Amino acid sequence: MNATEAILEMTAPNKRDLTEELAGRVSRAAVIRRDEPLAKHTTLRVGGPADVYVEPAAEADLVTVVRLCGERGVPCFIIGRGSNLLVRDGGFRGVIICLSHQNFSRIEVVGERLRCGAGARLKNVAVEAKRSGLSGVEFLEGIPGSVGGALRMNAGANGGETKDVLIEAVGIDRDGKRHVFSNAEMKFVYRASGVDPSIIFTSARFRGTIAAPDAIRARMMEVQNHRETAQPIREKTGGSTFKNPPGHSAWKLVDAAGCRGLRLGGAQVSEMHCNFLINTGDATANDIETLGETVRQRVRDNCGIELQWEIKRIGIAA
Repeated sequence: MNATEAILEMTAPNKRDLTEELAGRVSRAAVIRRDEPLAKHTTLRVGGPADVYVEPAAEADLVTVVRLCGERGVPCFIIGRGSNLLVRDGGFRGVIICLSHQNFSRIEVVGERLRCGAGARLKNVAVEAKRSGLSGVEFLEGIPGSVGGALRMNAGANGGETKDVLIEAVGIDRDGKRHVFSNAEMKFVYRASGVDPSIIFTSARFRGTIAAPDAIRARMMEVQNHRETAQPIREKTGGSTFKNPPGHSAWKLVDAAGCRGLRLGGAQVSEMHCNFLINTGDATANDIETLGETVRQRVRDNCGIELQWEIKRIGIAA
């Protein structure tokens, strides 16, 4: 069975069978649901349901889920906190795996190193480093995502990137085999990693540097103030929508194309920072994606530059 056939064949009985089989194989602490609305698992608060939704309670659960999906030819996709993610209105045909269990969110400090689960919030990593007198990861305070997403996207803000502080990352492949990647083996580039997309990251180790508490606190306040004054953090948004083209700022290109404040249905280009698309309250995923494509067309017409989506889009249209 190929992926297309698997998608087409995920009918209600198959969803029930898959859910029941998963429940019989993973630990009792794992969460498994059918037809789970994904809007509540993304910061944009839009999107249709997942056929099957799983929160593994441990790495062994994750391996079991991934292997079973492989055996059944069922697509699966990993989410964290749901930032930088747009789920289309028709939902996801397959299994969504969310690493939100506390076992994937632990942060441990040993000397000048931080070991973090893939589900740990980046803000919490920065806060824990501050408590331990470690500098270098303050920029993570300004990124509304999790460690797993940061590894996949080389997340960055305020002059720092994941590649600057990563020692190594751990992940599993779709056969459940464990892999350890050095910083160099992550093949980081701007807003991306070169590691096989099928690898599911489970943890990472970051380096810090001992510094004066006042200096760390001041840097984190600087990052926080920048977010509060320059980004629409109190709105429903997925974060930066488009990657910065080489030598350009995406928001400046969007602004120059006359798109600041542009609306389509319940979606709007932010007035505060026009590289952010906002769900004003009743937007659909189609509203947001269509608005994004409209912005891309206007920028292309205005200056000839092709903006690339930074937000990951998954699922099918309604």
